[in-house]
Amino acid sequence: MKKIEAIIKPFKLDEVKDALNEIGVHGMTVTEVKGFGRQKGHVELYRGAEYDIAFIPKVKLEVVVTDALAEKVVATIEAKAKTGKIGDGKIFVLSLEEVIRIRTGERGEAAI
Repeated sequence: MKKIEAIIKPFKLDEVKDALNEIGVHGMTVTEVKGFGRQKGHVELYRGAEYDIAFIPKVKLEVVVTDALAEKVVATIEAKAKTGKIGDGKIFVLSLEEVIRIRTGERGEAAI
């Protein structure tokens, strides 16, 4: 099993969610986050004054899938979240030792 975490631009969330639903991903966790990468934030102009915005608003998407589906999920997120501009985000793939559904006690892939 794999846990896939993706940091993407907020306006891309619906497009990514719909595409993942189409390939069989039926659950995910979404968190609003702030951060920066190579871009180191940006400067905005508001009422004539410049403001240094160090942390850019992003969305963190977390999905747990079987090993067989992982590569397809990564490819889907990459294709749908890409704008070609700086700050598109990152995808992290982690191996999971165990997954347990609290309500039923199911373990492993059955708990996904």
